[in-house]
Amino acid sequence: MGKSNGQMKSRLSYTAGAFGNDVFYATLSTYFIMFVTTHLFNTGDPKQNSHYVLLITNIIAILRILEVFIDPLIGNMIDNTHTKYGKFKPWVVGGGIISSIALLLLFTDLGGLNKTNPFLYLVLFGIIYLVMDVFYSIKDIGFWSMIPALSLDSHEREKMATFARIGSTIGANIVGVAIMPIVLFFSMTKTGGSGDKTGWFWFAFIVALIGVITSIAVGIGTREVESKLRDNKEKTSLKQVFKVLGKNDQLMWLSLGYWFYGLGINSLNALQLYYFTFILGDSGKYSILYGLNTIVGLVSVSLFPSLAGKFNRKRLFYGCIAVMLGGIGIFSIAGTSLPLILTAAELFFIPQPLVFLVILMIISDSVEYGQWKLGHRDES
Repeated sequence: MGKSNGQMKSRLSYTAGAFGNDVFYATLSTYFIMFVTTHLFNTGDPKQNSHYVLLITNIIAILRILEVFIDPLIGNMIDNTHTKYGKFKPWVVGGGIISSIALLLLFTDLGGLNKTNPFLYLVLFGIIYLVMDVFYSIKDIGFWSMIPALSLDSHEREKMATFARIGSTIGANIVGVAIMPIVLFFSMTKTGGSGDKTGWFWFAFIVALIGVITSIAVGIGTREVESKLRDNKEKTSLKQVFKVLGKNDQLMWLSLGYWFYGLGINSLNALQLYYFTFILGDSGKYSILYGLNTIVGLVSVSLFPSLAGKFNRKRLFYGCIAVMLGGIGIFSIAGTSLPLILTAAELFFIPQPLVFLVILMIISDSVEYGQWKLGHRDES
């Protein structure tokens, strides 16, 4: 009974962490750019506005590309961590708190510096964004790397991952449902249906608060399993990090493919709010889309264990990609028809939680594969 209660507490705490993690990620990857391009620079000079938006979006792009090379080093740092609280939890809690504070700062004009001293603003923006990005990566890598450490049983991992994906599905989609009502509620003006800087700041405050609380929940409620299987006799040095990645061929090719997949879906997901605001002409209807996404996402995630068992992961993955491509095809002819837009968006969205779970399970299992092949366990 005690073990069962402990497992459930761990699952629920991990689910809360996944909820907060995806609230943060959805805000950063999909909605932050809307704030940047529509509210951050509003000098009255369209040419100057466009110039600074171009600079700031290039800063974001460069820093995100650099993150590709930083993340393996972060993973190595986490792998070499040993504390009485475990390997992952200190990084999840610390990274969650610092990245949340930095995100909140990014949703401000830093006291009007964007107008009084744009160059200084861009420098500070770059520093704050880098801090936010690095510490969010620390939290994100630590959080998803915990699955092999929370249980050594593959079946329990699937349950843990399914619980987590339910939390992350609700987190990612509740942002889409709530963002415009929250922004417009706190806005002094309803500028073009997209609110103003005050509304976006209070939206970011809520996101940051959720990020802090759910990170702490993971630290308090989860427990890493101690096992000789997880012990390493020697540390992986920085020089060995990319060598380990290269030799774990299952992880390397999966990561490369998932990079291109992530580039595609994040680009399309980020454009949806623009579509509703500037093409459909009604940003309020965006909440309808993400209300539907929340419901169908939960159904999709709950079906994962049975679908994976019936079709196996490979067939399930290919089927999901086919459905997503069908959704993109319908989107291309949807125009301003709300029924067609919603149909296309749902076909594009429904498979995404399933694809994520397939990839997550394979990555988690690649830990043992790498340990078997290389004689060294690298979880992060």
